[in-house]
Amino acid sequence: MKKLTEIKNKKWVRIISNKYLLILILFFVWMFFFDTNSFFIHQELNDDINKLENNKKVYQEEIKNDKVFIDKMKDSNEIEKFAREKYYLKKDNEDIYIIEHEDSIKNKNNE
Repeated sequence: MKKLTEIKNKKWVRIISNKYLLILILFFVWMFFFDTNSFFIHQELNDDINKLENNKKVYQEEIKNDKVFIDKMKDSNEIEKFAREKYYLKKDNEDIYIIEHEDSIKNKNNE
């Protein structure tokens, strides 16, 4: 019993056993780990924000490239060139020959 009273009278035990300090520590632990707005949730949200900002940059670059392509396609010669190269379109009085090299043809055995 005497040892217990000696321990209770020590300064650090009195500070730690202070009910206000205990409540304050519990409050901070709760807010940091368990609350819906905890530190970890904020970290996840910040990571999501960074990913979305990176996606935004990528999409803005794609929009810029598409605008350049649209401006390029306003010329009728460019439209014709694009249609011929991409979709193999032709005029009524001409023939198109598609030449494929051996190294560009996929082997049917490998597929």
